[in-house]
Amino acid sequence: MSGNRVLVAGASIAGPALAHWLCRRGAEVTVVERAPALRPGGQAVDARGVAKEVIRRMGLDAAVRAACTDTAGAHTVDVDGNVLETYSADDHGGDGFIAEIEILRGDLSRVLYDDTRDGVEYRFGDRIAELAQDADGVDVTFASGERRRFDLVVGADGLHSSLRAMVFGPRERFVRHLGLVLAFYSVPNEFGLDRWLIEYQEESGRSAGLRPIQDATRAMAMFSFPAADFDVDYRDIEAQKSLLREQVADLGWLTPRILAHLDDTPDFYLDQVAQVVLDRWSNGRVGLLGDAAFCASPLSGAGTGLALVGAYLLAGELAAAKWEPEAGFAGYEARMRSFVEANQEIGRVHVQIRTAPAPDAEPGQEPDMAVLTALVERAINGVELPDYAGVPDSGAAASPARP
Repeated sequence: MSGNRVLVAGASIAGPALAHWLCRRGAEVTVVERAPALRPGGQAVDARGVAKEVIRRMGLDAAVRAACTDTAGAHTVDVDGNVLETYSADDHGGDGFIAEIEILRGDLSRVLYDDTRDGVEYRFGDRIAELAQDADGVDVTFASGERRRFDLVVGADGLHSSLRAMVFGPRERFVRHLGLVLAFYSVPNEFGLDRWLIEYQEESGRSAGLRPIQDATRAMAMFSFPAADFDVDYRDIEAQKSLLREQVADLGWLTPRILAHLDDTPDFYLDQVAQVVLDRWSNGRVGLLGDAAFCASPLSGAGTGLALVGAYLLAGELAAAKWEPEAGFAGYEARMRSFVEANQEIGRVHVQIRTAPAPDAEPGQEPDMAVLTALVERAINGVELPDYAGVPDSGAAASPARP
């Protein structure tokens, strides 16, 4: 074997981004995705700071910006719709509450897939059923029955990663629920939304919101609510919709009108706000990337940035180590760990801000703004992007796929 035949599990954002860089570094890449096709819609995701530089290096800046939501800013409102606070997409150089690059998860996934599909083998509607590694490679049996051997396998299959459970252990060891649940789904834009996100939050910590998307005839609905425990099957859509109705039906504001479209939306999503914490992101010839390795939670605003930066560094470090897994994975972890920890801390801070304290809780301390500002800077720009001079780089997304 060539020594750089790589299987990637997951075709959302981290997986195709890694495929881009692996191909440019000379690898032969297969991406396997359990879903039958790319999943549309989803929450709006952001690219800030160093993540924007990765997009530029990918040659995808124009394509990503063309698919952005073009959100001008956000208004927080009271229950009657009166504006309380306003945030602009221009704040903090485009890296503020509303990022300069803001795109629906499904739209970014499409950009990355279109960029790589001609040079990467994509297997939709399939998954890894069994995996066994030895000193020289990894034997994989797919659910479809086909058996293949790869040099490396990378799990980029999200918070509920099946590959992580298979190789590293049960999810309960790594997934930390932060006490909130988020839901997103698209609705007809009967609310007069025009480039401005609007959000209502009550003192209990529940919130409802609407954000503009590229299709001006529709909008993305958003809900969040506190939940100390979360035991709804993440694949049981009907149970998730019932839970959402139960939790927010009396929220007020525009909630009844938004919930009226719950049964006919094509892209409903609900899940816990959680983080993934592992001591190591690799085990032999198997590594993890994105939410599967270090989910910082949607409230960090950094999941996409971590996936894009991680993909760049993982492919670069593996190629620089001449595809020797121990050295390549070690370099990737050394460069990423502090960056990940800063973004996970931001996620926890935002959950604390949104979650109402218990009635008998002691008043919280005011945050040290100097410390918080330094943390935000570290979370946005606190990682070096080596040029990897001397490492192969085709300068293109992918070469023609090999049979």
